[in-house]
Formats: sequence, structure tokens, C-alpha cells
Amino acid sequence: MDLVKHTGGCHCGAVRFEVLSSPDLHVFQCNCSICTKKQNHHFIVPKNHFTLLQGSDNLTTYTFNTHVAKHTFCKTCGVQSFYTPRSNPDGYGVAPHCLDPVTVRSVTVETFCGEKWEESMQAHKSIRDMSKSATETQLTETK
Repeated sequence: MDLVKHTGGCHCGAVRFEVLSSPDLHVFQCNCSICTKKQNHHFIVPKNHFTLLQGSDNLTTYTFNTHVAKHTFCKTCGVQSFYTPRSNPDGYGVAPHCLDPVTVRSVTVETFCGEKWEESMQAHKSIRDMSKSATETQLTETK
């Protein structure tokens, strides 16, 4: 899979990041309680494909329920441009609408039933692997 370097950030510009991902984004639209309220559409990447360029001191985090998901947002403008998802705590969920548009070729949206989170995670065949690098996925498949 060809990866490109996307850049993006929050509304006020205090938080900036870069992320390696396909130019063709696979975005999740979740209907859990917080994703519904925030319209949190996101694509998942491995931690080592994400770099915070600026603004670590301008980030704050909200957690609830299991406290696994870390909903990180800018203290100034309130925009969540990325977060640590419960489904993939070893990666990041990145908001495609917070990317600079130059490197995005296409966006495919998949609905995820967060209202029935446990059942949906069991039924989904690939979501947990989305936060693994290609090397990690290949090693897992050969075991």
C-alpha cells in the first residue's frame, strides 16, 4: 500500500500534526454516545505513523466509561483533530476533516455501531489491525 504524508491540525492552528496513511482514506462513522455528539468521523493509523508537530502544551484530554479512549482536543478552539480510540488504543483515530486537503484522493465511509460496541468489535474483521503497521500485521498472519 502506498502511503503519503498528510498534514493537518485544529481550527486555530495551535495543534499541528502529520500522519502517514493511504491517500484513499477508510473512515469510520460511529454512533456511540460521544461520536454522535461530536460527529467524530475518523480513520485509524498505527502510533508510529503519527507525529505531533506542535501544540502538545495546548492539548487536553477527556475520558469516560472505560477510560481507554483518550479524546484529545485543543484547549483554545476545542477541535479534536485526533484521539486514541477504544478500538485501537495502540494507534490514533484521525479526523479526515482536519487534514490539509492536498494529499487526500478519496474517502470511503464505513458505519460502525458504537451503540453495541462489544458486539460490533467482535463482528468486525479488520478494525483491530488498522493500528498495526504492515510489518506487524504480516508477522501476526504468519504465526
